[in-house]
Amino acid sequence: MMASRDSMAHLDSEVKEECLREDLKFYFMNPCEKFRARQQIPWKLCLQILKIVMVTTQLVRFGLSNQLVVAFKEENAAAFKHLFLKGYSGTDEDDYSCSVYTQEDAYESIFFAINQYHRLRNISLGTLGYGESEGNRIGLKVCKQHYKKGTMFPSNETLNIDSDIKIDCIHLDLQALSQSSQDWKNSSFFSLEFYRLLQVEISFQLKGIDLQTIHSRELPDCYVFQNTITFDNNAHSGKIKIYFDSDANIEECKDLTISGSIQKNTQYVLVFDAFVIVICLASLILCTRSIVLALRLRKRFLNFFLEKYKRQVCDADQWEFVNGWYVLVITSDLMTVIGSVLKMEIKAKNLTNYNLCSILLGTSTLFVWVGVIRYLGYFQAYNVLILTMQASLPKVLRFCACAGMIYLGYTFCGWIVLGPYHNKFQNLNTVAECLFSLVNGDDMYATFAHIQQKSLLVWLFSRLYLYSFISLFIYMILSLFIALITDSYDTIKKYQQNGFPVTDLQEFLKESSSKEKCQKESSAFLSRVCCLRSAGGKSAVLTATEMALSKGDRGWTAPQNCQKHAVKLQIISRSDDHLILVN
Repeated sequence: MMASRDSMAHLDSEVKEECLREDLKFYFMNPCEKFRARQQIPWKLCLQILKIVMVTTQLVRFGLSNQLVVAFKEENAAAFKHLFLKGYSGTDEDDYSCSVYTQEDAYESIFFAINQYHRLRNISLGTLGYGESEGNRIGLKVCKQHYKKGTMFPSNETLNIDSDIKIDCIHLDLQALSQSSQDWKNSSFFSLEFYRLLQVEISFQLKGIDLQTIHSRELPDCYVFQNTITFDNNAHSGKIKIYFDSDANIEECKDLTISGSIQKNTQYVLVFDAFVIVICLASLILCTRSIVLALRLRKRFLNFFLEKYKRQVCDADQWEFVNGWYVLVITSDLMTVIGSVLKMEIKAKNLTNYNLCSILLGTSTLFVWVGVIRYLGYFQAYNVLILTMQASLPKVLRFCACAGMIYLGYTFCGWIVLGPYHNKFQNLNTVAECLFSLVNGDDMYATFAHIQQKSLLVWLFSRLYLYSFISLFIYMILSLFIALITDSYDTIKKYQQNGFPVTDLQEFLKESSSKEKCQKESSAFLSRVCCLRSAGGKSAVLTATEMALSKGDRGWTAPQNCQKHAVKLQIISRSDDHLILVN
């Protein structure tokens, strides 16, 4: 009887091991192999294919609509510069629009902008109207910043000035502008002392309606343009820079009545977006379920390995159960759902946040198309990129951390030394961009040529600085960077020819039982199966490696199609709790 119990315990251990091995093999199969093994339809694959088509179509439609929004904003900003800036040539000077050099030109530019605002309805080609500014007043606001008081005599090298800044403002509404222009021009407010003046700021609000969307069978948007013209004299260099800033915000139209087929087209688009949300939610649920099942299977494998081999599974094998592609798909689905909801609200003109919606839909579509690589990776001829990226990523990150320290050193050095003499080194952001372009061999001659030769010492330093940076990063660091990736690629190619290193998980999956295997039922819901086959009238023949005992609420289950057994056992007794078998 004791021998029977030992045999039963040994049999149960072998059954658990074989069931775990079969579950692991099935988990690591690709969709085609799963379909051939258990006739399981690859729902996730079908959903991903459908989702690629749906999400891409949605993105293209939203992109075309967003292009109209961007074009309307940019074209209005250009029109405003021509309307309100005197002598604007159509091309900005560096980061500002234009500049003036005499007091007369400064006065004329300020008065020109104010007069153009007053005459806007008669001169503008756009669908523009006056907007309400502070205090619900229609008009423009003029503010000037200047030092409180002071006297200056450059010929005598004398300066007496209070550095505290004073701000004075005046509001010119349409009624005041309709009066004689000399009334407000002769005001003491516009008597400017340029040696104390820091800047003059003219701000006003305009409203407009984007009618071009009607041609695309979409509801038009209503815009509010907050415009600011700044006359900057902070440098007191004899040159006043004129900046024009236009901040366009989309607001819900209060009374929008349009007849025709636009409303029906809007309903179709909303239904399509709702269908995209349903598809992404289904994909999200399936991928989340797969991750949960994988974590359960990982726990089973860790417990079995610890129980049998008395040691922990390596980290690499543990991470095999965390499918990064599923995490990518889940992230993409969440972003698509949120972006689609925002798009529906924008389409219904309840929201106007185009930028956030664009980021969500654009990033989610990027992740969807990157996820296609997963299915190409099932074929050996196409998975070289994925394997090379996986193998080289840790080494590349460590290498970039070291190279980044050198890069930052050159960035700070170039900014502090060459900033006053080269426009590409005036701030840290442009320095970093300039150096990155030099690493790729772009704009190299212009960087050398634009350095001002006002200081021989700085000019010599710039040559040493640029030559050392280019030599170090192009000939050494960039070459080593490429060598790391090339080395990983060569390693992967050798592994594909000679075989990859076998881990504990792979070794466990490759273990072949000395007993013949029993074909399992094509059911994804049974993790344990029992193979029973009658050998005669009074006995049954079983195999230890093929028999997977499954005990549920309804008793024992037995799949069919069991092959001939290597170890013959005879059932001599059966109860609700166990089977008693003897050789």
